[in-house]
Amino acid sequence: MVELQIEKTCGRARAGVLNTVHGQVPTPVFMPVGTAGTVKSVTPEQIKACGSRIVLANTYHLMLRPGADVVGALGGLHRLMAWDGPILTDSGGYQVFSLAEMRKLTPEGVTFRSHIDGSSVLLTPESCMDIQSALGSDIIMQLDECPPGQAPREQVLSAVERSAAWAARCKQAWQRNEEKNTESASRVEEAFEPVPHSLERLCHRQSLFGIQQGGVHVDLRAESARRIVELDLPGYAIGGLSVGEGHEPMVAVLDHIDEQLPKGKPRYLMGVGEPRDILAAVLRGVDMFDCVLPTRNARNGQAFTWTGRLKLRNAIHARETLPLDETCPCYTCRNFSRGALRHYFMASEMLGPTLLTIHNLAFFAQFMAVIRQAIFEGDLESKSASWLDAMYRQESEA
Repeated sequence: MVELQIEKTCGRARAGVLNTVHGQVPTPVFMPVGTAGTVKSVTPEQIKACGSRIVLANTYHLMLRPGADVVGALGGLHRLMAWDGPILTDSGGYQVFSLAEMRKLTPEGVTFRSHIDGSSVLLTPESCMDIQSALGSDIIMQLDECPPGQAPREQVLSAVERSAAWAARCKQAWQRNEEKNTESASRVEEAFEPVPHSLERLCHRQSLFGIQQGGVHVDLRAESARRIVELDLPGYAIGGLSVGEGHEPMVAVLDHIDEQLPKGKPRYLMGVGEPRDILAAVLRGVDMFDCVLPTRNARNGQAFTWTGRLKLRNAIHARETLPLDETCPCYTCRNFSRGALRHYFMASEMLGPTLLTIHNLAFFAQFMAVIRQAIFEGDLESKSASWLDAMYRQESEA
């Protein structure tokens, strides 16, 4: 079972350790996204070298391809990914938002039209738990409804009610699976020593996180939190943000999180990776983050640095001998110039996206590490202001 040990606070910000069967994770933490069981363009060894300790995969995509039964037959998601650290699997709730034109919602669940072959696939709270159980991830997410950022109040209220009802059903299915897995694990451990890789996923317990919805409506957020917190789950996520509502409305929602969610359990802000959003959330008591931003932007030639973003395709970098960031210890910055990186992108060489992904993942790991250190030193708020000024000065001037 995943547990959060809080070691230091600075205002509402928390620094701690997330204890899992697959290792400890210092918090606050950013999780690279490996949607289909891989973080695009980089190996597990490279991810670790960047400083990442936990990764995320997606239930919906793995359900469609290769299928949960195939992942299970291959020994579970850890074996498939060749990743021995913790894994969190999203539930498919985000696809309710992102694939709105390809799905139908009912009280039973959500029916998707597969983006792969057009077939109809029903995902229910119960099947969502069964799939994630077969995947063998450490942290599993409830199935929820994620409405758009500009959705009318009536739609958001419906999402709150549906997500709360689905959370209760997810808890029942999760507990049933945990009981079955405990019985199976006992038989496996009696029969095998050591436990074979193909069966090891049965021998550790998963942790279910509930998801708060409510859009930008503080009262609906409070009601959603009340209904999922009363289920007494191992952790809680803040969903339905970074879906078009903007930075200031997001911060207004986060202002109330510390009073809505338990202080002794992990808090996970889903799908948020903009550095200013991460800082605002940490200052308000959030522990965990994920986003495709660092990897997707890397594949498009954009590097994150402490002094702003670099667009490597710009001609200004063609003869530049400096690394992306002279203070960055990552493999890319130790070995490649901006000019070399630009050449790889202009020549459509695969190495370019790989090198930029390595750097961006390393930047986000470093970013979380210095945030954590500032919490221990008690000056996160003042340092945040200087970091943001340096990172976003060019955008402000523009």
